Amino acid sequence: PQLTSHTFGRTSPLPMALDYNDPIVAEEFNNVQPMTFEECEEELLQSGVRIGATMNDMEVKLMLVELRLQLSGKLNGGKKKERPTTFSNAFEEALYTKPAFEAFYNELKLKDDHNSMNVVSEYMNDPTNAEARYGKDYKGLLRKLNAALNAPPPVDTPTLQFTGFPANMGEMGCKMTLEALGAISDFECSETPDSMYLTGKVTYEDIESAKKAVAQYNGMDMGMGTALELISV
Repeated sequence: PQLTSHTFGRTSPLPMALDYNDPIVAEEFNNVQPMTFEECEEELLQSGVRIGATMNDMEVKLMLVELRLQLSGKLNGGKKKERPTTFSNAFEEALYTKPAFEAFYNELKLKDDHNSMNVVSEYMNDPTNAEARYGKDYKGLLRKLNAALNAPPPVDTPTLQFTGFPANMGEMGCKMTLEALGAISDFECSETPDSMYLTGKVTYEDIESAKKAVAQYNGMDMGMGTALELISV
């Protein structure tokens, strides 16, 4: 059977059909199945997705399955989309680094709302001029856009990929900083090619500690002009 998308409060066929026979879909559905209605709603809201007023428990769970697969890139044949090493503009960077923004933009795509898509693209690349041009007529859209940009990324595993800690912290300093938020079972760290930042992975012993780390450090500027990035992997 195929799942039907109810994402963002509307019903539309998925770009790629979700099939329970697909082990990726089945695994994610099994992960969501024990969750309560309220837990599903909370996770959806964390990504800027509101449920419809008449949606039942199963519809909300299917929505969450779809959202998780979309954000993880697993709708593309089970493979995550490749992240560029550099970005051509702020809009492209947000699509790859801000899951809630990607979900917000996908909502506009599902609606075929090309006017709003153009406003979002212009705002990301030239916010001052876009605010002057569209601030009055698209006030609600820009408010949702900024909420999506500032929303914390979803955390659904205890393993986080990180980048942006200053290299002068050293591996031990970085580990101690992250370990202050919870016990760590695995840690790997290396310097970026320019020797300015540290990048790596940390696995906490529980998912709550991973959530604390993301809430504490994701988006923080450590004084070097680059925001820390911690994402669930």
